[in-house]
Amino acid sequence: MTGWGPSVTRSSTPRPWIRPSSLAAGTALVAVLAFPVLPVGAGDGPGDGLGHGPVAVRGGTPPWAGLEDAHLDFISRTDDERARIARVTAWPGDFSGPWPFEANQAGAQTVRPRANADAFSQPAANLTFQQELDFKVGNGLFRRVWVSAPSSTIASDGLGPLFNARSCQRCHLKDGRGHPPEGPGDNAVSMFLRVSIPVDLETAKAEIENYIAGTHPTAPDPVYGGQLQDFSLPGIPAEYRLSVEYEEIEVPLSGGEVATLRRPTYRAADLGYGPLHPDAMLSPRVAPQMIGMGLLEAIPAEDILAWADPDDADGDGISGNPQIVWSRALDRPMLGRFGWKAGQATILDQTASAFAGDIGISNPVYPEPWGDCTEAQTACRDAIHGGDAEQGGFEIDAEAMELVAFYSRTLGVPARRDVDDPQVLRGRRVFYDTGCASCHRPSYVTHRLKGDDPASFQLIWPYTDLLLHDMGEGLADHRPEGRADGREWRTPPLWGIGMTRTVSGHTYFLHDGRARSLLEAILWHGGEARAARDAVVAMPPEDRAALVKFLESL
Repeated sequence: MTGWGPSVTRSSTPRPWIRPSSLAAGTALVAVLAFPVLPVGAGDGPGDGLGHGPVAVRGGTPPWAGLEDAHLDFISRTDDERARIARVTAWPGDFSGPWPFEANQAGAQTVRPRANADAFSQPAANLTFQQELDFKVGNGLFRRVWVSAPSSTIASDGLGPLFNARSCQRCHLKDGRGHPPEGPGDNAVSMFLRVSIPVDLETAKAEIENYIAGTHPTAPDPVYGGQLQDFSLPGIPAEYRLSVEYEEIEVPLSGGEVATLRRPTYRAADLGYGPLHPDAMLSPRVAPQMIGMGLLEAIPAEDILAWADPDDADGDGISGNPQIVWSRALDRPMLGRFGWKAGQATILDQTASAFAGDIGISNPVYPEPWGDCTEAQTACRDAIHGGDAEQGGFEIDAEAMELVAFYSRTLGVPARRDVDDPQVLRGRRVFYDTGCASCHRPSYVTHRLKGDDPASFQLIWPYTDLLLHDMGEGLADHRPEGRADGREWRTPPLWGIGMTRTVSGHTYFLHDGRARSLLEAILWHGGEARAARDAVVAMPPEDRAALVKFLESL
């Protein structure tokens, strides 16, 4: 197989990649790179006039040397384009009415908002006829229910032997977000626990072939691997049962209002292979929504890195730390964009990892037929696996996996609702004035891509900076991942968040679904977001309600 190079076109046709090199498992492994940081304000992009920092593309050398958008075949921007993009993404000073284009959150990919559970499952509005066919085939593979091997349907066998779900759709139901167990009788099919153990930094530097500067080295649990699977094939014990208990916490708000938060405690119960490592670190994760991923993948890395301020050089209390990860699909260091701690660089990396870890399906990026099973789990490794010659020896081949990735890239984002509603407009002003937009960066323009790529040169409004931020002790999982420490999380996109109940049938938010409403999610913010959270607590109730109304319009 040949590797992806810097000039590969993202299209609806399958793309080849190279097998990953042999690297120590469980650690972000990248050659030691010196990434010079350009302090916020040192570029040539103007501020918004409201004191909120840079909002425009910076010119010249990318502020973090060595990182490239190797997954995209793009045309470099001209100075004229940079100036136009700076103008169109600058924060307007007039909050009295809707802004041009903000209703179409995904640019030309924006779709009509549907008032049913299919609202997140529509193809992007600008797909060609052939791309829409590929989208539908990818959707079929996304929904495919995998079975154990051997099976007469060789294209669908290879499940497990340990797994969290039997299909992508089982976790990302209707392409929406997962949820924690509703009670003792509910399973955790759209949620699991990641697990790792710490590794001595100096040992990691000495023994790991390629080590990324700033990485917190970890390794999988020697018995349970990198994540806990609560389902298994007959005759093979499952790894655990997820148990969660909540403590209710009252938070007084201005105007005599009171909010109630629930603090979760997670436990890996009914362990199937003995105790976890004594230093095991657990982190709960719910499945995130799927919309708009291809557009996030098409944002120029330099635009994201322009907001990085790891040392808070401008003194605004907001840092923003880029995640840098090893792309197994491209065999090189790249900017992390996907996952709760931005642990995956591309949609193909994310797709391949989920097939291997969540379903136990081998693929060209993760070729091991037993998925996440460790050497200690002999029954799992010795079980019959799929991997037929017709599929290149894998349980899902390159073409099928690329179709799933294409489906994930091209799910349409619903248009905003009620953009001219007076309460929504008031809430938008509160959002900006409170400092929410310092991390939930409103807008970008994607790369100008060659060919007919539907993500090319779109003005989008995802409300994320895709950087890591310290969110305080309340949300800390105390489990580092790559360059993210145990208190840091990637800023999640907000587009579509107001349609969560419509699509998913619930309003559970944050990485573990602890928040039962948007207000609860805001009140869990700490660390760098503490000042904004405290401002929400203290503001007039009418402003607080307007802020939530604005979020519900996204």
